[in-house]
Amino acid sequence: MVLGIGIDIIEIHRVDKAIKNPRFVERVYTVEEQEYLKGRNNNPSTAAGYFAAKEAAAKALGTGFGKFKWTDIQVVRNKDGKPGIKLHGNAKNLMDIIGGSSILLSISHSKDNAIAQVIIC
Repeated sequence: MVLGIGIDIIEIHRVDKAIKNPRFVERVYTVEEQEYLKGRNNNPSTAAGYFAAKEAAAKALGTGFGKFKWTDIQVVRNKDGKPGIKLHGNAKNLMDIIGGSSILLSISHSKDNAIAQVIIC
């Protein structure tokens, strides 16, 4: 059963500008995400995809970011490189409250935009 759906799109150039600010990076991305982005030379498309994924996950949880921190939602990669979502803190608590057992994530890019869709089951 689908418990939540979230979609987000962001212009890559906006994130490219923002990731030059260390305060933004520390507020939005977990340490593990920061390491992954550094390994990708802080690719703006990747950073924008992660940003969109976090927004989409917050929407799928039904609250937006008012109830938890950006870093409570973490984008992870499996051994094949497929993206997924790992929840921490209040975001994890909210997932438990709504009875979700899995999170599906899709991230895509165009030249100008990154888009992500999250489905919570």
